Amino acid sequence: MAKTTDTAPSNADEPKRSLFSRKPKAGKPNKVKKPSRIKQMVDIFKMTRRHDPLITWLMLGAFLGLILVSLVVTLLVSPGNWITGLLVGIPLGVLGALLIMSRRAERAAYSQIEGKPGAAGAALSSLKRGWIFDEQPAAVNPRTQDVVFRAIGKPGIVLVTEGPSARVKSLVDAERRRLSRILPNVTITVIETGKGEGQTSIAKVTKKMNKLKGELTKVEVSTVNKRIASLGNKLPIPKGIDPNKARPDRKAARGR
Repeated sequence: MAKTTDTAPSNADEPKRSLFSRKPKAGKPNKVKKPSRIKQMVDIFKMTRRHDPLITWLMLGAFLGLILVSLVVTLLVSPGNWITGLLVGIPLGVLGALLIMSRRAERAAYSQIEGKPGAAGAALSSLKRGWIFDEQPAAVNPRTQDVVFRAIGKPGIVLVTEGPSARVKSLVDAERRRLSRILPNVTITVIETGKGEGQTSIAKVTKKMNKLKGELTKVEVSTVNKRIASLGNKLPIPKGIDPNKARPDRKAARGR
């Protein structure tokens, strides 16, 4: 009899499992391991240092300065007890250095998106609780790429523009008229982003919004959002076509 050359599959390449280990479930993809918190902080530090070379010296100064202050205060209260000063000062120094890195990293991140399309929307995405923000722009000019983003909060409705003041004015006025028809008593605030006169930089948009005076309650904010959502985003109908008078071409449907 002829012998076949096919052999049974070998299990040599399969990882060995212990007697009490669980068998992996078939069809489930392996979970991607997330980077550790320390690695994330190191990556943030490297990104910030590329745009802010002083970050290293500022963090080091904050770390050593807080330790020195802690030592001085401890020695004044309890002379000779410098160990307690170090035990208190080192955590405070680390915390101070991390706070400086967080602030500088935020500035570096905003400087990277400044002037790019969608920068205003990216800034609004960092809003804290109490604000309702639409990821899609409320109004867009396809030709000039000018956009208007909308956020709803206790101060009312905030329209954040992206584009030159003179050019984006028509978009803002149209959106303001549309909202005023259904919400005549709600305050509408306009914030223009940019570096020109009267404009607000991307890094300061959320700070300016949070400083606005609150006028609405939490329930009223939700009601305003639902009222605006009921409008929808309807596309304009081409001129010369009346949808109420349009009739199907029956001859074309029969193939004539």
